Amino acid sequence: MTPTSLAHAMNLAWVLLAGFLVMFMQAGFAMVETGFTRSKNAVHTMAMNFVIYPLGVLGFWLVGYGLMWGGVQAWPSLQGAGTASPPAGARELGFHLHGHLFGFAGAAKFGLVSIAHNPAALAMFLFAAVFMDTAATIPTGAMAERWKFSAFLAYGLFMSAVLYPLYGNWVWGGGWLSALGAGAGLGHGHVDFAGSSVVHMTGGVTALAGTLALGPRIGKFRRDGTVAAMPGHNQPMAVIGTLILGFGWFGFNTGSSLSATDAQIAVIAANTMLASAAGSMTALFSVWYTLRKPDMGMVCNGFLGGLVAVTAPCAFISPAAAVLVGVVAGLLVVASVVTLERRLRIDDPVGAVSVHAVCGAWGTLAVGLLADGSFGDGWNGVPGPVSGLLFGDPRQLAAQVVGVVANVIFVFPVAFGFFHVIDRLIGNRVAPDVELAGLDSIEMGSDAYPPG
Repeated sequence: MTPTSLAHAMNLAWVLLAGFLVMFMQAGFAMVETGFTRSKNAVHTMAMNFVIYPLGVLGFWLVGYGLMWGGVQAWPSLQGAGTASPPAGARELGFHLHGHLFGFAGAAKFGLVSIAHNPAALAMFLFAAVFMDTAATIPTGAMAERWKFSAFLAYGLFMSAVLYPLYGNWVWGGGWLSALGAGAGLGHGHVDFAGSSVVHMTGGVTALAGTLALGPRIGKFRRDGTVAAMPGHNQPMAVIGTLILGFGWFGFNTGSSLSATDAQIAVIAANTMLASAAGSMTALFSVWYTLRKPDMGMVCNGFLGGLVAVTAPCAFISPAAAVLVGVVAGLLVVASVVTLERRLRIDDPVGAVSVHAVCGAWGTLAVGLLADGSFGDGWNGVPGPVSGLLFGDPRQLAAQVVGVVANVIFVFPVAFGFFHVIDRLIGNRVAPDVELAGLDSIEMGSDAYPPG
């Protein structure tokens, strides 16, 4: 085996291993969301977190992967791994401007038919599918305890096959946001190393649309203006789930290098760890000061908010900047949860909108502020490393702002419109008597904790 083919094989194994770690994050999401909800809905919440995986994989296999990655011909770090990879036919739908393609959707690789014997493309399918599943599972927490299971199934197919892949194509699949640099002179175009905008904002903004479409849980907001506490039933479960997510996140971020031979993975891993620690401790002291108690639910969400925020800039910033990213994320989580619930009266049982949408937007913008020019030469076809506003390139911040705005103005109305259609067809919400009794016994036909 030549040194080149050995490197390809190592990179292929690296991407697969990272994908396995990200898949394990599904267990973390299931535990966090179930722990943060009430015992009478535990089976239902667990079921959504489990079923979104096989359902989403099939939707992504059939349609989503082609829409997202159909325009990408090859991945140089993986091509040739193990066996010679046949060419992957690729086609991107879009328009040309000033000699550059501004794409909006892939148009190849549906059902993996054309790449059925291409190891590199299949490894990327697995890696991309578990990322999709992360985005798709985010709304299950925000919409828990009142979402009809049949409506959830329809959502799972729509998210995996259409909504997530389209925005993902614009950033990672050769679409128009990635072309803002080479084609419009905005830095390196919209840059998102591992998914603060593509994965987490998309999931979080969809969750916001879903919570608004469903409305709050019965009894959450009282007529006298007070907010009822509806504490989760198993905080130890939520804490363990948070730690599982933190473990899997190392695969999420370092695996996005697509290369085991790139020394930058050490920087990425260290930045990931530091941001989660800073987010957690900042949330701890912030909520302790604000609410006079060290609320562990908020501490867990601060930990996750730090991870979400550092996901986009993790390869482009210094460790000190990663701590700053985490500190801001921890503050944002606490402020956002309080604002959404007490002022905007939005009922999000697990804080998914705050963690994923708000911190995802912050992390995406952090690339345009804090990228220090140490990495990213040639990113999106633009010569030179990625630098943010504080390191001499205000155009990169402009590209990041465009990407964040595009996510909100595309994902929110499309998701809200989808929920509206589903509400007309089959209904989004369970009947009041089902919600009051608990979704487990009536909607699911089983109890998580049956009496002995």
